Amino acid sequence: MKRILITGAAGFIGSHLCDRFIKEGYHVIGMDNLLTGNIRNIEHLFPLANFEYYHHDVTKFVHIPGRLDYILHFASPASPIDYLKMPIQTLKVGSLGTHNLLGLAKSKEARILIASTSEVYGDPLVHPQREDYWGNVNPIGPRGVYDEAKRFQEAITMAYHTYHGLETRIVRIFNTYGPRMRVEDGRVLPAFFSQAIRGEGLTVFGEGNQTRSFCYVDDLVEGIYRLLLSDYHLPVNVGNPSEITIMQFAHEIMALVDNPKAHIIYNPLPVDDPKQRQPDISLARKVLNWEPKISREEGLRRTYEYFKEVVQPG
Repeated sequence: MKRILITGAAGFIGSHLCDRFIKEGYHVIGMDNLLTGNIRNIEHLFPLANFEYYHHDVTKFVHIPGRLDYILHFASPASPIDYLKMPIQTLKVGSLGTHNLLGLAKSKEARILIASTSEVYGDPLVHPQREDYWGNVNPIGPRGVYDEAKRFQEAITMAYHTYHGLETRIVRIFNTYGPRMRVEDGRVLPAFFSQAIRGEGLTVFGEGNQTRSFCYVDDLVEGIYRLLLSDYHLPVNVGNPSEITIMQFAHEIMALVDNPKAHIIYNPLPVDDPKQRQPDISLARKVLNWEPKISREEGLRRTYEYFKEVVQPG
């Protein structure tokens, strides 16, 4: 049985990855310090013989006894409300945490996949974003702690690959949604769903003309699974290229929730908020034979079922 360590295991994406690798017959070791993760996301796995949980902060030395075949590094605050509140921890998990896990992978001769992000492109001047675009990032702006942590993470991962010959993979994740997202994590989809269900104002920043591309979590997990098992070591975009403005998205959510009290309110645009976000997934199609299968209509319907359970109507 292959053994895999998944950091950030109690988080939104990490918990879905735990489920997938359990389903594939792996022995899964989940690690999380619960800074932003929720133990309820993985407690259904605790009775399983092929699942272990370590409560640990990856910025401290990481030790896993026995053999390890793979490591997925998904530990990090991942929404603006988190990394603005925890800037030092965000930088540390992307730097010290990644260094610790690369060292662990080297000692275990394990393949490691690190979770990067579309935020490495910053507020892009190229559209859609391809992997060979270097980005337009403000390193000292409020979002710089996350953007630069992930850019450093990519750099040190490539250094371990070229200098030590380590088996590495890098996934650049675009906006992803689905069940287990935190209601109050500050990202647009949980905010819109919770506001619409409560009959509050959906908070649109600026005029709502900025664009995003939303990928359902099951599609993302499939892309990550294929990348881990591929022979490709350079960064790969994984996301849904179906682009939509935030204003259009707000109206889609309101139509789905159908709460007559829901309405739109406008707030000033945050500093360095990306105006466009759309992945070019040509490389994923070519290298991984992957593209998203779940439409936004279907994905939002599934996600609404989850939010109806966790958000109290107003």
